[in-house]
Amino acid sequence: TNTDMFLPFIVLALWGATLANLTCLQQTDLKSLIAYSSISHMGLVIAAIMIQTQWSLSGAMALMIAHGFTSSALFCLANSTYERTKTRIMILTRGFHNILPMLTTWWLLSNLMNIATPPTMNFTGELLIASSLFNWCPTTIIIFGLSMLITASYSLHMFLSTQTGTSMLNTHTTPTHSREHLLMTLHIIPLMLISLKPELVM
Repeated sequence: TNTDMFLPFIVLALWGATLANLTCLQQTDLKSLIAYSSISHMGLVIAAIMIQTQWSLSGAMALMIAHGFTSSALFCLANSTYERTKTRIMILTRGFHNILPMLTTWWLLSNLMNIATPPTMNFTGELLIASSLFNWCPTTIIIFGLSMLITASYSLHMFLSTQTGTSMLNTHTTPTHSREHLLMTLHIIPLMLISLKPELVM
């Protein structure tokens, strides 16, 4: 069948996603971490497209759109942090929950979207992909589960590194602008609305 022909590519895509996730765990640069996170998510998308079932293709489409919003939101937050600290090294950006609590809320929501918590579109996409993979070959759930575990680990690491702890800043931090809140709202609200009616994109 078609899927058997794609078998090496599916295995490579899943293995690549897991390796990209492991690479995320050792990143110190905030933007690099977010970029590698995108690579790992696209590994899942490639695997889903190769399976070529209705569920897997719907899941791939859902995850691509959802990750587009999520990744963009995380890059915007990384830039907001960079504008205030002039560094992307995570250990130097810590302690923002005391200084800018609203920005911390946006970080939390974006990280929750990144690890595909319900009711986000990311969850819908990953659930469909996981179901398709399991239906195609039950052992793939091991790699998929490992990938999800590592995603949760580095997302938590990213959130804790940038938001908790004692601030390293000894200069005045500019408060968040309404444009930044608007930007984050325009990332998160559409994603939540699409999540309520996923058939729009699937």
